[in-house]
Amino acid sequence: MQEQDNRQKRRDRIQGIRDAMNQTMGVELGKLPPQAVDLEEAVLGAMMLEQTALNTVIDILKPESFYKDAHAKIYSAMMVLFTKGEPVDILTVTHTLRKEGTLELVGGPIYISQLTNRIASAANIEVHARIIAQKFIQRELIRISNDIIRDAYEESSDVFDLLDKAENNLFQVAEGNIRKNYDKMSSLIKLALDQIEAARENTSGVSGVPTGFNALDRVTSGWQNSDMIVLAARPGMGKTAFVLSMARNMAVEFGRGVAIFSLEMSSVQLVQRLISSETEIDAEKLRKGNLEEHEVHQLNQRVARLSEAPIYIDDTPALSVFELRAKCRRLKAQFGISMIIIDYLQLMTAGGDNKGGNREQEISTISRSIKQIAKELDVPVIALSQLSRQVETRGGDKRPLLSDLRESGAIEQDADIVGFIYRPEYYGIDVDADGNSNHQKAEIIIAKHRNGSLEDVPLRFIGKLAKFTNWDGFDFDNPGYKTPIQANTAFTSTPATGGQAGATTITVASKINTMPDDDEPFGLGSDSVPF
Repeated sequence: MQEQDNRQKRRDRIQGIRDAMNQTMGVELGKLPPQAVDLEEAVLGAMMLEQTALNTVIDILKPESFYKDAHAKIYSAMMVLFTKGEPVDILTVTHTLRKEGTLELVGGPIYISQLTNRIASAANIEVHARIIAQKFIQRELIRISNDIIRDAYEESSDVFDLLDKAENNLFQVAEGNIRKNYDKMSSLIKLALDQIEAARENTSGVSGVPTGFNALDRVTSGWQNSDMIVLAARPGMGKTAFVLSMARNMAVEFGRGVAIFSLEMSSVQLVQRLISSETEIDAEKLRKGNLEEHEVHQLNQRVARLSEAPIYIDDTPALSVFELRAKCRRLKAQFGISMIIIDYLQLMTAGGDNKGGNREQEISTISRSIKQIAKELDVPVIALSQLSRQVETRGGDKRPLLSDLRESGAIEQDADIVGFIYRPEYYGIDVDADGNSNHQKAEIIIAKHRNGSLEDVPLRFIGKLAKFTNWDGFDFDNPGYKTPIQANTAFTSTPATGGQAGATTITVASKINTMPDDDEPFGLGSDSVPF
């Protein structure tokens, strides 16, 4: 009796799954999958009638595109002949199938000869082939949907792995069936000339995503699409401060969408840093809330510009590469992001596939996956990385080397650009070899540049604002410094000539407040200053 009850429960559960599948997919069980058998016969017949027909469909169809297994085997035989450079006709196809031992399985010589009677010429073969490919895509979508439904009912399935698997399968269907066609030389020449002309008109010399740091953009021409950029430094050098300053420049000054994946700091902490940098108010004063009246006005005025910036922050801890890929795809599709920043690489996990491997193998997997994401989405990806303690134990100026990258040489191998953030002042080195002051000095040491030169890019680091600026910018610690844009000041923002990557000019229209500890106003008369 107990056994009968268990059987009935199993039957009810199976029926419940079937009902759910029917309801979800909107189809009746037993319905034939999408197919076009008559067109499959016509395409196979046309390829045996005309030698050029196979060239037309070879990049559209694959053996699995055919619904009938016999047709898939016949097409595979044709591809074997095509690969060997041999003619494709009734006799050669029959001979190849006989040699493979599949001739009788496909219907014998009679069936193959009958295929040529299905069509008179190969005039419309490309149209027929694309219909066959569309039916195959429909079948694949049904198969993937069935797999998702089946796995979703399994209690042991990890929901995030399931989401990534679903997105990856759908992406593979799209990528595998949307092929890029060849380009004629005339169209390629025109495209190249258009790019040359655009480069001539773009006096800034920035062809990629601009960072807002002039010296860095001069070396890299901006971060280039599909590039993986690794920025590494020891703790305390300002990795997060640098990418936040850069993200702010990209989003506010150039309107580029930036995705930031912060595995170390919370999103609110990052925003507080951005507010301090944007308002030029000491981060400690913002944390404590002891602001002067003019600083409150300054805060309210400048934060509005930042609130409209297309910056998207995700602070999911211990993010896996599978989650990262899925999130990046959605951000690219929904917001058209131009830049991805990961803070930082060593805090990521490779997911379920590397649970038994060592950490170096896991970092290698993460590094390769980040490069794949950059190529797949065609955007530059910046991955922050830690350096080993070898830097601290080394004598001299403690400048980092490529060998200092932590845990894996794969990071250096996969990256298109490797840069180090270096601040000599951090190590108590107050002057350089020429006797110049290192006060506020920072450098981006470009140690690997696949498509450019290796240089040391000077920047300025303002510690109390956790902010990087151009080296020739304002000195925030200079007692004689006057804030270029003060509270309650009307101003307009206009891009400089020379394209999007040019500097932005802030035109000050009026001056109202005075510094609390200064008898003079913030400025005299109207002025324009580079921002």
